[in-house]
Amino acid sequence: MRGFETRDIAKLTADGIIRSIDHVTSENPLSIIVESVNHGRHELGITMRTEGHDNLLSIGFMYSEGIISTSGDIDEMIVGDNQIVIKLNDGALFDPTQHCRRSTVTSSCGICGRSTILNGLADFNNDLDEDMHISLETVAKCLNSVIGKQEIFSKTGGSHACASFTSDGTISRIFEDVGRHNAFDKLVGSYLEGGRVLEPGLGVFVSGRASFELVQKSIRAGFPIMIAVGAPSTLAVDLAKEHGLTLGCFAKDRSITIFSGVRRIGD
Repeated sequence: MRGFETRDIAKLTADGIIRSIDHVTSENPLSIIVESVNHGRHELGITMRTEGHDNLLSIGFMYSEGIISTSGDIDEMIVGDNQIVIKLNDGALFDPTQHCRRSTVTSSCGICGRSTILNGLADFNNDLDEDMHISLETVAKCLNSVIGKQEIFSKTGGSHACASFTSDGTISRIFEDVGRHNAFDKLVGSYLEGGRVLEPGLGVFVSGRASFELVQKSIRAGFPIMIAVGAPSTLAVDLAKEHGLTLGCFAKDRSITIFSGVRRIGD
C-alpha cells in the first residue's frame, strides 16, 4: 500500500485556473472485530485509517486498550477488505461493556466512542526507564530524520508520523497514518508482533500535538520520553507528570519546551 491516491484538482493562481492532479492521503474505515470464547463475537469499533499494517494497528490498539498484554493473547488474525477479525484466547482481558466503541473513531480522535473517560485508562504495569536521557542535539536529529522518512507526507502533506528513537536521535522505526493515534498503534504493534516486547532505551516522537490519548499510549507502551512537534493539552501534561513521563513539545532544531520529566534532559 502506498498510502495515497491521486485526485483531479483545479488550482487557482494569479494566472488563472490550472487543471492538474494531486496526491491525497488515503483514508478508509477499518472494522475491528473480536471473537472471544467467553463473550462471543463483537465489533470493537470502526477506525478511519490509512491502509497498510492493519494487523499492527490492531495489536497496538488492543494493547493500548488493555485488552491484551502480549500478542500471545491472540490466537488468530484474519485480515479482510477493510475488516480484521481477531480471535482471542483465555489470556486476553476483553470486556465488551468497556472496550466496544459506540461510534466511529475518526482520524483525529483516539478516545471517541468510549462510554467513560475511565475506560481509556488501561492499567500501567511498567515503571518508565530512568536511564534514558536526551539532549537538544537528539531532538534536532530526530526531528530532521523523521521529516526525511515521511514518504506519504512528502507526497500529500496530509499524514501524521510516529517514530521510536534512541538517545542519540537515531530513528528505530517509523509509521505514518492519516490519524496520529493509528500511527502510534502501528508502531507499538510492530514491537509486540510475534510475542516481542518493547526494546529498552527508546523514546517516541509524534508529528502533531501531544494529546491525552497519545500520552496514555506512550505510558502504556513504556516509552520514558515523548517528543511532539505540536502543543500539549492540560490532561496530557497532568497524566505525564503523574506517571513520570518526560514530555517535550514544540520541538524545533534549537529548542524544545519540557512540560514534564526534565530530569531526562541534558545539555
